Amino acid sequence: MTRSAKRRPVVGIIGNMTLLNEHYPVHAGGTMNSTAVADVAGCLPLIIPTDPRFVSVEELLDLCDGFLLTGGRPNVHPSEYGEEETPAHGAFDRCRDAITLPLVRACVERGQPFFGICRGFQEVNVAMGGTLHPEIRELPGRMNHRMPPDGTIEERFALRHAVHFTPGGVFARLMGAEEVMTNTLHGQGICRPGQRIVIDGRAGDGTPEAIYIQDAPGFTLSVQWHPEWNAAQDPVSRVLFSAFGDAVRAWAAGERPQFRQSA
Repeated sequence: MTRSAKRRPVVGIIGNMTLLNEHYPVHAGGTMNSTAVADVAGCLPLIIPTDPRFVSVEELLDLCDGFLLTGGRPNVHPSEYGEEETPAHGAFDRCRDAITLPLVRACVERGQPFFGICRGFQEVNVAMGGTLHPEIRELPGRMNHRMPPDGTIEERFALRHAVHFTPGGVFARLMGAEEVMTNTLHGQGICRPGQRIVIDGRAGDGTPEAIYIQDAPGFTLSVQWHPEWNAAQDPVSRVLFSAFGDAVRAWAAGERPQFRQSA
């Protein structure tokens, strides 16, 4: 067996710019993302320094077999969906915007798999021409979806609300259920869905929680919650990362397309 035949498919994990010890700039990715990719998806996790000074979309498409669009504290800059910046929009990472938004569009066109989580979910919507609410808890009838300010990490990532999937839809078929329990750690959310964005799951207050891209040839499932937490034990997370891993392996094996999404 050749070395290439033994290689695990590579999942590029979108990194976030942050400060180590409040001073040293680093590109970082949560350990739970790498754990979910390696242990549940069965792929090789590779953290990407998401900055156009260091990488290009073309290089990433050639290097990686699939991509995990992670969560992160900075938000997509509102200019990317035609709105003015306000204090409610929070912090930004313009370098990440410059890579991930065209990367999503390229993957959709090629059929290369990606899995969007939280900010990644929002990036997918913006990449396809959609818009975001800067603070959904301020909308009438909405709950507070933000991460609890206090408590252990287990308490912050605890299951907090149900997500209801479209009967017979992509997520319901994958899960074998029309309702699941999830955590919630986000402030922003989808306002106007982008072109071909299908909202396939919502929280009880109507907030979009699960999407895919209509007629995309590859895996484009994205969720507003954080399935990387406890991914090997949580049945919802395990199904999502297992399906993503299957799609990445198919891409690495040269199968085009492998995961066709349809209602």
